Amino acid sequence: MAITLRSRREIELIRKAGAVVENVLSKLQEIAEPGVTTAHLDSVALQMTADAGAKALFKGVRSPSSRIPFPGAICASINEQVVHGIPSETVKLKSGDILSVDFGVSLDGYCGDAAVTIGIGEVSEDKQRLIDVTKHVLDIAIAKAVPSVKWSRIAAEMQNYAESAGFSIVKEFVGHGIGRKMHEEPKIPNFVSDELLADDIVLTEGMVIAVEPMINAGSSAVRTLKDGWTVVTKDEKCSAHFEHTIALIKNGCEVLTVK
Repeated sequence: MAITLRSRREIELIRKAGAVVENVLSKLQEIAEPGVTTAHLDSVALQMTADAGAKALFKGVRSPSSRIPFPGAICASINEQVVHGIPSETVKLKSGDILSVDFGVSLDGYCGDAAVTIGIGEVSEDKQRLIDVTKHVLDIAIAKAVPSVKWSRIAAEMQNYAESAGFSIVKEFVGHGIGRKMHEEPKIPNFVSDELLADDIVLTEGMVIAVEPMINAGSSAVRTLKDGWTVVTKDEKCSAHFEHTIALIKNGCEVLTVK
């Protein structure tokens, strides 16, 4: 696989794109409340992106599973929706929902990508625990990402933590390299597989990756709805999703999608 190592200048440009992502996700967390439509959240994200001089990465993306390009700036996935939920004028958030928002931009030729799961109003203890565990799975990756470490070691810790909490890791979707394009090499799984062990990733200074665990409350099995985009859990139990863009530096990593 051809992995591009980024210069310090390029990392700073990715950080600028990441700052736009962070600003938008922070705003959406403030305004995501009962009664708000996911289309409204999308319109806010699109306007903030334009105001920043950036381009929304997801809007217009095509998929072989759908005849329509993705219509939103954000992926807005509620409860059992895992990822790629389409923003809707008719779907209003309700107290007790959990909403996963995935969002990315391109700015000055470089990309940033992040995701967060938001509890709407009063959520149950079980849903809050799912959110907390998923966030911690991402935190494990950030804490352990150091040059010369094999990714399989980190993926094993991520998987073990999630599964020891009684949850399962979605295996159909993984993280990715990021830079000039939203999706670059290498693929960054949140679990250990024979494929990963056969061709392990050795973290290297200058690598920039988007790490994005998706954790299900029940089975790891998922399916895609008839719209060709929205991925849901087969058992209809909830799912949570967190993501950051990180750069490998000399003694560890830097998160590029935080202020």
